[in-house]
Amino acid sequence: MKNENIPADIKSKSLKEARAEIDAILSKLEKQETNLDESIGDYQRLIFLNKHIDLLFKKKFKEFSEKKTND
Repeated sequence: MKNENIPADIKSKSLKEARAEIDAILSKLEKQETNLDESIGDYQRLIFLNKHIDLLFKKKFKEFSEKKTND
């Protein structure tokens, strides 16, 4: 999944905001009364949120590595 595929509302989230949404979705999915159609959409959103967090970590790691190399 490329960065371009991530919806804009997810791309604009901070790490903390993305993590909070993931927690909310997981809590919702853990309930027995969840609707299958909603669950599929929630699961897809989880994938996008996870990818966004992964990209944020990679960006921070790259910044850290470059800073360490320049020191």
